[in-house]
Amino acid sequence: MVTDEYEDGEGELLRRLRQAIGPHAPVVVTLDLHANVTQAMADHASALIAFRTYPHIDQYERAWQGAELLERAMKGEVKPKTVIARRPTIYGLNHGRTQSGPMVEALSRADAFERKGEALVVSICAGFTRADIRDVGPTVTVTTDGTNPRGQAIAEQLMDFAWETREENSATLLPIPAVIELARKGKPGNKPLVVADYTDNPGGGGYGDATAFLKAMVEAKLPSVAFHALADPQAVQDGIKAGIGARTTLTLGGKTDPSMGGGPLTLEGEVTCLTNGKFIAYGPMGGGVARDYGPSMVFRVGGIDIIVITNNGQATDLGQLTSLGVDPTRYRTVAVKSMHHFRAAFEPIARAVVLVDTGALCSEIYTPELFTKVRRPIHPLDAVT
Repeated sequence: MVTDEYEDGEGELLRRLRQAIGPHAPVVVTLDLHANVTQAMADHASALIAFRTYPHIDQYERAWQGAELLERAMKGEVKPKTVIARRPTIYGLNHGRTQSGPMVEALSRADAFERKGEALVVSICAGFTRADIRDVGPTVTVTTDGTNPRGQAIAEQLMDFAWETREENSATLLPIPAVIELARKGKPGNKPLVVADYTDNPGGGGYGDATAFLKAMVEAKLPSVAFHALADPQAVQDGIKAGIGARTTLTLGGKTDPSMGGGPLTLEGEVTCLTNGKFIAYGPMGGGVARDYGPSMVFRVGGIDIIVITNNGQATDLGQLTSLGVDPTRYRTVAVKSMHHFRAAFEPIARAVVLVDTGALCSEIYTPELFTKVRRPIHPLDAVT
């Protein structure tokens, strides 16, 4: 995390924890696969254990791994010590995707080191590329039993691989017109085409209210579309005032920054569902966890069921639709705002998955003006050998 006062929120939290409990008490931390890991985090934690799946569906397993290691450390069986390696790059390892590519190979190598007993834990983090902080980027941390020079060598070896493969990127973003044509080919009874608005991903910092793709679908009069979701508290309140079943005109989305993916849309339609936005997720990513998106609405415009929510959040669970009476398997096209996490729940129901570039905040363009605090030189802002 990044706070107003500290670029490295976890590092500062761990520093204060160490100050309180002393240097010898074991501290085991679980991390997101996209964590920007710092030297302070490695110094103050006994072990750092990162998720190994993207979408992140192994939180339960990593928690048990951490608990078991902590128990061994508390019994005095091991004395975990963690080291870290990084390279001068903002991104790498195919942005952490674990379906194919360098992240899969890196994790396979990490598994081998652990199986051989050369390390207690090898954690590979792809980094969160959209953070303007000094230590943005991929890292490898290795936890050994006590200080062991082999740990640093393993970390450096894996980071060499990350550096060599830094340009690999399996994501292909299509322009809006191309996706509209793909959606037209859907037939009744087919599995849906799942379209992810990659650049307006709330999980990446997107506003969740970009309208460019929705506008194109409305203008194309696409039939049988489920759209999740626009984050627009005011539109939801306007829908509540109109009431379920009412035909009304609402202004939706595009209110945070119209230059990022499209401005407000004024549309006539029907309010078909209103809820408090609360439900229990049931998918592979966070199944069993309570979700709360605040007052929520389905607004039907032609053949498009538009979900509008109060609390912003990316699509990761089918319950985000079914809790509003929208069964995504019954539509020809399902549009979601997400980069990759949607795949765990939505890819199994899809006839195909495509990513659309709507020109919103989370673009894949990395330019120097976006990074004022990052260490330099760094790839791709500078020529680094």
